[in-house]
Amino acid sequence: MSSRGSGRFANVAGAVLTGGASARMGSDKAALAIGGVASATRVARCLALLCEDVVLVGGDPPADAPGRRAPDGDGPRSALRGLVAALEATRAERVLVVATDLPFVTPDLLLALIAWPEADAVVPRTADGIHPLCAVYRRERTLAAARTNLAAERLALSALLGALATSYLEGDDLRAVDPDGMALLNLNTPEDLARATAISGRG
Repeated sequence: MSSRGSGRFANVAGAVLTGGASARMGSDKAALAIGGVASATRVARCLALLCEDVVLVGGDPPADAPGRRAPDGDGPRSALRGLVAALEATRAERVLVVATDLPFVTPDLLLALIAWPEADAVVPRTADGIHPLCAVYRRERTLAAARTNLAAERLALSALLGALATSYLEGDDLRAVDPDGMALLNLNTPEDLARATAISGRG
């Protein structure tokens, strides 16, 4: 944790990827409001509770989202490009990378990822699959592999994880920090947004 007594991590940075294409949603996911708060702002505030340094990567993040702004880098538009930009914009040993479309991500889940036995990548895994855009990455090792894959246009994040020492938070360990199974609910379609709005309305 921070030696300055803030109660936040100095050796783990937070990064929100806000530059997604949002093709299926049809609008900018970063600005989607859940309970009156933009999704990117919700994610950034969650990261800011834990990390001294928070960076918002790409896109046009809401003005009230806490953190530094950093542009996407060069290369094909993809989540991998956003991940490379996030790792390049930070200097901490590890980086918590969270997509802008995870409005219900919780400090409990993120702390569990940080506390999990360290690997190059620690990634949640559910019955729906892996969630590499809510994960903690060892910065230097991941950045080297991600740059190589981006240059070769191997854009799938699963390919990146295959090149890293990756651990998975899953099963009972994941349920212990996400008992309702809501923390990894993402907003891909208008139907997802309607569901999230209904959940938020129920408190």
